[in-house]
Amino acid sequence: MRERVPDDVVEDILARLPVKSLTRFRCVSKSCNSIITDTTFINKHVKLNLNQSESSISANTHSGYLLYTTEDKDGSSSSKELCTVVCNNDRTLTQVSRFEIPSFFDKYMIVAFCNGLFCLASRKKELCHIIYLWNPSIRMYKKLVATRFNRKKNERAAIGFAYDSLNNDFKILRIVCNVMFNESEAEAEIYTLSSDSWRKCVISMQSLKGCEVTEPKLGTISFVRGPFRFYNGALHALAYTSGYFFILSFDISDESFHEIMMPHNHLDGVCINFIELEVYKGLLADFVFACDHGNERGGRILCHIWIMEKYGVAKSWTRKFVIPMEWVWAGNFFGCTNNGELLIKNATGLVSIDPESQNQNILDIEDANWVAFSTNSMESLVLLDEGSFITQNVYREREREREREREREEEEEEEKKNSNVCSMDDLGSASGIGGGLDSGSNGDCHSRATS
Repeated sequence: MRERVPDDVVEDILARLPVKSLTRFRCVSKSCNSIITDTTFINKHVKLNLNQSESSISANTHSGYLLYTTEDKDGSSSSKELCTVVCNNDRTLTQVSRFEIPSFFDKYMIVAFCNGLFCLASRKKELCHIIYLWNPSIRMYKKLVATRFNRKKNERAAIGFAYDSLNNDFKILRIVCNVMFNESEAEAEIYTLSSDSWRKCVISMQSLKGCEVTEPKLGTISFVRGPFRFYNGALHALAYTSGYFFILSFDISDESFHEIMMPHNHLDGVCINFIELEVYKGLLADFVFACDHGNERGGRILCHIWIMEKYGVAKSWTRKFVIPMEWVWAGNFFGCTNNGELLIKNATGLVSIDPESQNQNILDIEDANWVAFSTNSMESLVLLDEGSFITQNVYREREREREREREREEEEEEEKKNSNVCSMDDLGSASGIGGGLDSGSNGDCHSRATS
């Protein structure tokens, strides 16, 4: 008889396989299913995938990935898809994956993603306490119900999502504040996937090690603009207090808040359109989109790019570029690629702009309404042990909804045509034309309307 392969060897072999193969192997035997759905195995699989992704980046075989959601040109929410393409070194794009987005996510948007897991939330006040974690690779999701703070109106939640590699855990930071700038105190809570629970935390500021504290002690935070950006092991977002803006950072491992000062003169003499925090070539960056006073009628704006040369040190902020470009709305700026190109949706479509040469490259992506750049595109088994499965029935129901919607549109179009026929017949009888057709016309119209 053949010798039985030790369990630890089997586990090590399985941990190196792609997600698609592992989901199939669950049906091989009870022991295989038990291994693959075990939390320890899932965590091991995540770490191995991360290492593999880092090796791929160092090999310089490509320049990263673009993730985007798309929908039909008619704006139908029932046809959204999540797509991933690899950015080849010759500037071409190759599709890697394509997933349907379940219809019950229609009222939600992707606020962050990491290691194959997506975090979705809603801008609507009545839904701001509902958050979804979604793993499209295994078609699993998890619904999270956050705390409903006692705020009667104007509530807004800023959300950050990241993977804590030190503690091997996924975490969500949620800060709720009042958008009316009435100095009401912001409230914060943290969710950890390992404990599957929320807990409140106090926003107590600390200065970063080796950094000078040049501003007075922070008062009450009245506004935090999400979603957060993950950089250098921490989540970052623009915040407002006591008459000035600053960067609120949250260390994802030790769960401490820090204050980072903005450039002191970054808003001098500019008429702000919007401000975004991003990562530019491995450094924290402040993007200020402002009106171009010299070309207001031309519908152009200026993008001021400030780079923080030394993390946490306010004096290291340097303005690197001022780029003239077509008018851009806040929702149409999607950050930067690894090589520093800006991802923007303008009248031309989705483009990348090189700040140094200011050359514009048109990307072969149509009908994208959300875009993000990622250095890796890994799949994971996270949520396999505790998520809810998105069954094929969900997608079948979507197709039925789309068919019913088409039928309704056809019926409405037919009713409009019949309505026009009726009005012309009525007009004819009212003018005394075709007298004997009055009853016949009405009868014909009624039959058409009810067919």
